[in-house]
Formats: sequence, C-alpha cells, structure tokens
Amino acid sequence: MPITVEANNLSLNDVYHLLKLQEEPTGSFTDFFTLEPLTEFEQQDLSRIREDFRRYFNAGKISEGLVTFLTLAPLRRLAGFYDIPIRLTMEDVIGIVVEDEDTNIRGGMDILAINHAEARNSPTFWVLVIETKNSTADVTVGLPQLLTYTFKSLENQPSVWGLVTNGLRYQFVHLKQGNPPTYQLMPELNLFDTKRTIELLQVLKAICRLQSAELQLV
Repeated sequence: MPITVEANNLSLNDVYHLLKLQEEPTGSFTDFFTLEPLTEFEQQDLSRIREDFRRYFNAGKISEGLVTFLTLAPLRRLAGFYDIPIRLTMEDVIGIVVEDEDTNIRGGMDILAINHAEARNSPTFWVLVIETKNSTADVTVGLPQLLTYTFKSLENQPSVWGLVTNGLRYQFVHLKQGNPPTYQLMPELNLFDTKRTIELLQVLKAICRLQSAELQLV
C-alpha cells in the first residue's frame, strides 16, 4: 500500500531521491532575460515597501501571512502579476505519485501565479510558485517544499520559476524538464540592500513578461 508523505517534511536528499531531481551550478538572471530599468515611481514604491518591512522586522518576528501582506502583495502588483491573463491562487493542494517508490507526496502551495487561458482546452501555464516563511526562518528551510511544488508543473510545461522568501531574503530557482530534470539556484536577493531590491523587482517583472513567450512552447 502506498505511503503518503507531506512535502513540508521532505529534506533535499528526499527530493533528490524521490523526484530524481538534480542541481546544476548556480545560474544568473541574465542567462534568462534582460532586466529593464525601473521608473522613478517604481523605485519610490520599492523604498516604501522596504521601510514598511524594516519597521516590523526591527520589532520582532514577522509571520508568514504578514510577510506576504507587507512584501509579496505590493511587489506582485508592481511587477504586473495582478494583470490579465495572470491569476493568483493560494493554498492550492498538489499531489505527486512516485510509482517506483510506492509513495504519494502531498502539499499546499502558498502562492501560485498561473496564466489562465480563456480559450477552452488551452494549456494553463504556471508562471511562478512562491513559498513563504516567517522572518526568522532561513530560506533554505523552504527549498525542499518549493522544489516539490514546482516539479509538479514539469508534467505540462518545459520549465518553471519558483521563489522562497522570508520577507528579507529572496531565493529564486529555475526548474526544467530533462532526463533527469534539473534545477538552478539564482543569486540570493536581500530587501535591505537597495541595489538587490531593485533587481528583485526587475526579476519579478521579467518573469511576468516571460510567461507569454514560454506559453507558446507548451
């Protein structure tokens, strides 16, 4: 009888073993897209997001929900994730059957951004999978979960972007199909570093734009 394991209990070794996923050397954002300059308005809004988060961060631990409210919600709006045809969902439950291991993996994604095709029978493209942690947790703690959730999308598309964050630190990961499937970590970004904050929004905007082109590959 198959056993069921929760994604939040998996280690990286479990992910490698169960999903046959392999890590590639750390990549560069510019390997995938051009980072366009931000407008003055966008930079001003970024400063407000950073300072709002700093006030709460200095006061103590910030919960996962508040991390989403203070940083991810306004960042996603600035990046264009609230615009058609992208749709955001929360707490979507996924299941992965590992037949040769007689194992079922279950988990709930924190945030999923998809290209919601209007036409019947059109493919739904996963644009970005986001896993959030509280402000005191290291982002690496959420990496096994993130890899598991993003891996699920490779059943229907050639690649996918994931992000795990504790509000302060942002770790992007890129997964792609292959034999074996692989993932690449990107350079970590930090909200309190002005240059890295700008890059963070640039990357989110680029991923938001990229989904239209990649949808044609599915």
